[in-house]
Amino acid sequence: MLKRTMSLMLVLILTMTSVVGVASASTTTKETVINLSDSAVTVDGQKASTSSSAAVYTGASIVYYEDGHDSSYGEGTDSDTHSAEEAAKHTVVTITKPGVYRVTGKLSKGQLAIDLGEDAASDPTAVVTLILDGADITSTVAPAVIFYNVYEPYSNTEDTKGIVDLSHAGAQVILADGSVNTVNGSYVARIYKEGTTKKLHKYDGAFYSKMSMNISGEAKGTGELHITAANEGLDSELHLALNGGKVYIQSQDDGINTNEDGISVTSINGGYLYVNAGLGAEGDGIDSNGYLTINGGTIVTMANDRSPDGGIDADKDITINGGTVLALGTRNDATSSTSKQPFMEFSFATTQAKGSVISLKDSAGNELLSHTAEKNFQSVTFSSADLKLNTEYHLYINGVQQQYTGNSFGMMGGGGFGGNRPSGDNGQAAPPTGERPTTGEKPEGTPPAIPDGMQAKPEGGFNPDGQNTTVSGEGSTAFKITDSIHSFSGISEATDNSGKTKVTFTVNDGAGIQSVASGKSVVLKGVTASANVPESDIQLTVTDVPSENYSETYLLSELKDDYSKIMPKEDGQYRLTIAVVSSNETYTGVSQWQFSIGMLPFTDVKSDDASYNAIKTLYEKGIMIGTSSTQFSPNSPVTRATAITTLGRLLNIKQTESNAFNDVVKNSWYSGYVGWAVENGLVIGDGKGNFMPNANLTAEQMKAVISRYVELNGLNIAVDELFPNTLTGTMTRADLASILSKLL
Repeated sequence: MLKRTMSLMLVLILTMTSVVGVASASTTTKETVINLSDSAVTVDGQKASTSSSAAVYTGASIVYYEDGHDSSYGEGTDSDTHSAEEAAKHTVVTITKPGVYRVTGKLSKGQLAIDLGEDAASDPTAVVTLILDGADITSTVAPAVIFYNVYEPYSNTEDTKGIVDLSHAGAQVILADGSVNTVNGSYVARIYKEGTTKKLHKYDGAFYSKMSMNISGEAKGTGELHITAANEGLDSELHLALNGGKVYIQSQDDGINTNEDGISVTSINGGYLYVNAGLGAEGDGIDSNGYLTINGGTIVTMANDRSPDGGIDADKDITINGGTVLALGTRNDATSSTSKQPFMEFSFATTQAKGSVISLKDSAGNELLSHTAEKNFQSVTFSSADLKLNTEYHLYINGVQQQYTGNSFGMMGGGGFGGNRPSGDNGQAAPPTGERPTTGEKPEGTPPAIPDGMQAKPEGGFNPDGQNTTVSGEGSTAFKITDSIHSFSGISEATDNSGKTKVTFTVNDGAGIQSVASGKSVVLKGVTASANVPESDIQLTVTDVPSENYSETYLLSELKDDYSKIMPKEDGQYRLTIAVVSSNETYTGVSQWQFSIGMLPFTDVKSDDASYNAIKTLYEKGIMIGTSSTQFSPNSPVTRATAITTLGRLLNIKQTESNAFNDVVKNSWYSGYVGWAVENGLVIGDGKGNFMPNANLTAEQMKAVISRYVELNGLNIAVDELFPNTLTGTMTRADLASILSKLL
């Protein structure tokens, strides 16, 4: 396989070639040439008109957030305001007619505005194509380039599911081959319509469009656009597509933002994109309030390294179908599993330092990724056509091999109560015959393994506060991606290769983290290390799973025993990672815990599953939990021992031991429930003194048990209505939950 790296130098070489299709654009329509100048703007060689009826004119007032106003003016703070004197120094060049405009020259204080009138949005001919050919525009009070009114091919209520075609959009931008274009822009904080709090103006980006915008390169794809932003970089209020050329963005806040909630699409189809965002207090590299769809091109993006921001962030799906992507941040949003191109998501246990060299190699030593980080980071997303499914890769930081403790399936090293379904007789038990079992002798040996998420010898049932999800922290250096595994967490130096002493952590005096119901607080009272590691070298990080909205990280010394600073309060699934910082020369180690607030912690139960509410109800009441900390195994068969135990817990019965069966181990996790069932005539065995606890249970057998319970207790329950006609044969865990939840 050809060696392919992601060093910035090679990226530049790779993107020198043009991208076919939408990645390049050409024009055959007559061009109007606008030459910018601080002394005199010209249009086709003539001094620009000052009449607003001209196709291009100068002299319009620039929209900005004026100082000296109270809160009725808008939402700006003192740092957002500008004086009238500063604004008056800006020359506004306004385009008012459809057409192709080649823009060259420099405005040291000015703005290029496109405004075809309020009716333009519905007019398919209201299209302006800007060919940027050595343009250099600086605005200190507002966006340097802004599209106000042009044709909009999409509705702001239409959910396109992440797919848009902007080839006919009214805002078209082409980067001329061989040109270097510079846009240094400010922003306009929200200004109210007079007498209201409704928006009149709000333009966050240095290069801004109120309508969908399409950016392309010419045939060679060598044109460059450099954006330096006082707030956000490149913005569209609806959709944005990047198809070719080279775009470089440095911004105080988000590098790219498309801001229609749940609707906007940022689509990257070709070219080269470099984003260094969040140079101020916060900021994502690419932030879509809807979808982010990457079909091609080369993307290197990084976020603020002091806030919970990511190189890629979207409120809806992030889909990678092609191209080469490298995104760094504190917390990248999760990429959709529907992506057509393989990808890898790396979540490090501690912050990695600026200047760290990230390297990814296959088992043969071929290097797919080599990148020197320009900022601190804790999260990396990488995708390339060279990545292959079912292939093992190895990750290195500064030449030191890394290991992980969790992946897309959850966390390694066990975790939670329960385990695998026990081996043994998987045949079908004989159906009940109505006869009471005979007394048998106590069997020899040890009890069977605890199946199906059952807790070992519970006292009074499950902990109502939820499931403990402590993990051991054992790691693996084999980063293998499959159709379902692409995310790796708890990444740190491989213990065997670091030469450092391994450290593990416990929380809450070894009790772990308990999941809780909505409105309750997750308890974290203390952290204990297995070695004497300074608190200033222990980092705690909490993120949501999958990564979408929450990330907090602190050194243990910064928390000062106030763990509420780091713990979430909103409903969701979360992961707590505690690790030794990578700069510690003596110790290394990571421990992780996964927990939930107000929802199921299981990755294999979706909110739209038919059994979701039933499983959630039984889980929150402590009647059923998972087969591991992150798996419920809804489609796994239910054993006879599990079914009787779950029913007993639901009914809150008093357990009793019995010698009725030869194969029921006394004082085992299920024996007290079997004893109760025997005492109440609910179960029999195979007629030979065996209960067969490990045998799968059928729907017919469970129906017989519940029928007997209803009859013996004189309950007014229509048992037939509990069991749908389609439910026959072996019952699954989801089936059991659905039926038992109806008894609550």
